Amino acid sequence: MNAIPKQTIPRRRWGIGALLGVGVLINYIDRIGLSVAAPQIKEMFDLTPVELGLLFSAFAWSYSLLQIPVGMVLDRFGPTRVGRWGAFLWGVASLITAFSSGFAGILVARIILGVAEAPAFPASSKATGYWFPRHERGLATAIFDAAAKFSNVIGVPLVAITVVTFGWRWGFGLTAVLSFLYFIAFYVLYRDPSADKRLSKVEYDYIQRGGAAPEGPAEAGAVNMLGYLLTKTKVWGLTIGFAAYGYTFYLFLTWLPGYLVESMHMSILKSAGFAAIPWAFATLTDLFVGGWLIDHLIKRGMDESKVRKAVLVTGMSFGLAVFGATQTTDPVWAIFWISIALGGLASAAPVSWSLPSLIAPKGGAGTVGGIMNFANNLMGAAAPIVTGLIVGATASFTNAFLVAGVILVIGIFCFVFVLGKIEPIPDPAPAATVPAAAA
Repeated sequence: MNAIPKQTIPRRRWGIGALLGVGVLINYIDRIGLSVAAPQIKEMFDLTPVELGLLFSAFAWSYSLLQIPVGMVLDRFGPTRVGRWGAFLWGVASLITAFSSGFAGILVARIILGVAEAPAFPASSKATGYWFPRHERGLATAIFDAAAKFSNVIGVPLVAITVVTFGWRWGFGLTAVLSFLYFIAFYVLYRDPSADKRLSKVEYDYIQRGGAAPEGPAEAGAVNMLGYLLTKTKVWGLTIGFAAYGYTFYLFLTWLPGYLVESMHMSILKSAGFAAIPWAFATLTDLFVGGWLIDHLIKRGMDESKVRKAVLVTGMSFGLAVFGATQTTDPVWAIFWISIALGGLASAAPVSWSLPSLIAPKGGAGTVGGIMNFANNLMGAAAPIVTGLIVGATASFTNAFLVAGVILVIGIFCFVFVLGKIEPIPDPAPAATVPAAAA
């Protein structure tokens, strides 16, 4: 008797994963435009290092402050509606930036951009939880997280060529066009699995059997869910650890081109080429270590919690290679050490972003993602300012890199001793309801 062939599972979920990745890619090209254009803007408006640091951090102020409210809104209305509005507003904010006429105008425009992009990562994390079984969550998360790193590989040179050729305003015009194109694609293509008519029943059942996060709001209500999660040690371990990652990530995201121009005496175009190297390495480690390797080891039967936590802690530890960059004035060695540091951090990042959908109670993944990204981006706001103050006072990046290394040590401690086992937090009690009137 012939064996019954194994049923082939369609792969629409991977198309959704790619769509989310493209969104984060464009999202980050929007963000890094200021870093590339900074030398021209600094010269045009005669800005000090502290003023430049304020501009770098302005995005993170509004972005950070909205993370928890956005997470609660996501848990109430879902990624489809919130994602559409967010993508449209990216383009609007980039246009405002392009027409700014001075320090104050750019500062306001960057704050608006932070508002527009606040839902991006929590929405991608929540959508990934809906669309992927647990044993595919590593690579699925790595796709959109790696896009943030890859934006520096193609985004920095692309924006740099535009800025050098046409001026800094055209760089922001370019990001506006990309943002509006993505809004159209997301509007047409994205639905949650239960509402997607293109998703086959075979694939939908496969996703559900694999432990997909349940759709719909929490029974406890958004405010009760937030209060409940803030009492959980596991959430605090994730939050503080990820905030430590965010400090170093934002230091390099905002200051790496300037570091190469000022400390290594490179031109804007040459610095863009050198800056792309560590980000390219980070993209690879993000996808293959933080994504593929984790899923591969889990499918082979290894303990899910131990695998994810080992990659998380090891990647953060490699981030300490930032100390090596303090010991050289050779740009090749500086890029080598920064590549090791960013590569390690990049392998840890998708693990962190997979955790909200893995540990949150039903309807709480957006809120967990909002809490951790709130702290992450508060550190993202602090990193450019602290770095600007240190560079302005010492005319060197050495102490700025040392501060980043110390903060990473604190993050590693929290991931090891505070986060605990990677497992779901029990659901909170349902919100009290008003009893029906007696008949």
